[in-house]
Parts: sequence; C-alpha cells; structure tokens
Amino acid sequence: MDFAFTPDQLALAETVRDVLTEHCPPSALRAGRLPGWDRLAAVGFFGLLVPPEADGLGLRLVDALPALEETGRACLPGPVVETAVVAPYLLPGVPKLASGSVRVSVVPPGGAGAPDADLADLIVVAAPGAGTSGSGGGAVVVGREAARLRPLPGPDPCRRLSEVSYADSAPLDRPLAPALRAATVATAAQLIGVARRLLDVSVAYARTRRQFGAPIGSFQAVKHRLADVAVGIAFAAPLVHRAALAVEAAVPDAARDAGGVPDVERDVSAAKAAASEAADLAARAALQTHGAIGYTEELDLRFWLARAWSLSAAYGGAAEHRARIREALAGGDLRRYP
Repeated sequence: MDFAFTPDQLALAETVRDVLTEHCPPSALRAGRLPGWDRLAAVGFFGLLVPPEADGLGLRLVDALPALEETGRACLPGPVVETAVVAPYLLPGVPKLASGSVRVSVVPPGGAGAPDADLADLIVVAAPGAGTSGSGGGAVVVGREAARLRPLPGPDPCRRLSEVSYADSAPLDRPLAPALRAATVATAAQLIGVARRLLDVSVAYARTRRQFGAPIGSFQAVKHRLADVAVGIAFAAPLVHRAALAVEAAVPDAARDAGGVPDVERDVSAAKAAASEAADLAARAALQTHGAIGYTEELDLRFWLARAWSLSAAYGGAAEHRARIREALAGGDLRRYP
C-alpha cells in the first residue's frame, strides 16, 4: 500500500498553511475566536468532503489529511473537525455548509461537552452509546436558538467546551458511526500537526538557548528527548493515513455503515492512540526544553501545549483507544493478555 501523499494533496496543504501563516499567527490567537476561518472558507477548505451537488469538492478523507494537519500546526480555533469532517457525513444537505458560514459542533457519545458550541449554528448531540450500532442511535441536531450552554472547565482557551441542553431538536437520520470514525482520524491528523509544531519550536529554541557556554541542543539529555519525539511522530503519521483509508473503504458513501472492513475500529483506535501519545510526548519535551518559561502566559508555546492536551482527550483518549485495540486483538477475551 502506498502511503505517499499525491502532489495535489500536498498542494492543498501548502495552500492551507500559507493562509493560516498569514491570517492565524499566534498574535491572532490572543485577539479573536476565529482568525483565518473566512480565508480558509474562501479557498474551499470547509467544502473538501461536501458532495459536489451541495457545492463541495467531494474529496476523500485521506485527501484532506495534510490540510487538517496544517490546522493543528497553526492551532486554528473553532469547531474545525466538526464542521469540515463530521458535518459532511451527517448533514450533507445543509445549505451553505461548503462555504463555512454554517458551523457545527458535536457532543460525542459519553462526551462531557461540545467544543466551541458557542460559535456553532448547529450542534449534534449523541446519546450515550449512540453510533456503536452504526445507526443514528439517539443522536439529534440542535439549532443555536434552542440550545442552552453551560461553560465547562478545560485546558484550552481556544477550544472551549460547553455542556449542552436543549428545548427542541430534530432526530438524526444518518449513521453516526462513520462520522465519529472520521472525526477521530481527523483529530489524530491535527495532533500530528500540533506535535510537529512543538518539535520545530523546541528544536529552534534548543539551538539558540545556551548554558555552560554551549547550545542546550548539544546536550544528550535534550537532543535524545527531541529525537524520541521525531520518532514518535514518524510512527504515528502513517497510522493516521492508514486509518483514513480504512474509514473510506468501510464507508463507500456517507449513508452506509461499515460492511467489509472488520478492522476499521482497530485502525482508527491505533491512529488516535499513537497521535495522542506523540503529541503528549512533544508537549512534555517542549516544556522540559524551554524550562519554566514554557508555562508563562507571555510565551505562545502555551497555545500548542493546551491544544495537545485538549485534542488528546477528544473522541477518546490514548488509554481508551489502547483498550479497544487490546480487545480487538484478544477477540473480546482480555484474560488471554494479562
């Protein structure tokens, strides 16, 4: 299987990076909630997975992976995955979805809250256990006017969580499971982008920060730790790519659930676990490389640290997905693997 990205996929990612470099710099993260959102919409980012009949490009999830990674690298605020990935699976007929003018948030099964629900026009609320059978399974769509939001504590100031209650809703008539798989893989791609940014910043700092008359990057304790981060990213990225291919193979069209790909859940969990662990390792290495300054409010590093932590917990943490992998390998009988 070829895991190399095509020139078109890489060109799309380069376009997204250029847009976010100009319109979503670290200073914009301090000033507003949605920097770069309109510019990304103008280049068609939010219509990548939207069907052509709804003015989208109708691309595959794997085509969008490099671009999604760039949104993690830039720490782009807003319900990016929910609007660009989940909505085309669940709400393909919603007008103006491809334009990015309709923003969507999601409360996943068992999730504590919806990310950036205060910025969303529509909120998909899944009941506990919904999506596991491949049907709508109790999921509903709530409009902004009917939603009541209560802010929840969280580590990421640019990805705020809210508890959602509602007075009125519409039932979801499309399968939830494919959208949740796609969201998990897309979040894993963002985590790869976050990890790469943290590694780049840490390496640059290690080259310029000097102690005992030498750059700290020349010390084994520093360079070996940063090398471990690079290895973790290199191992996690192909797993994310493989999971995206598995999701697409399992769902030839968004209205059908998995049929012929029995390992799709395992592949998705492997990708999310590896990406979460790589981002967590990158965050810890960045903090240790920068020292106490890494915790300060003034340093932009804090945005990427917070994003690594918040996305690692989104759509299941590493421990949860590792448990799913063990169960898949053991055939449900974990006594075989003490």
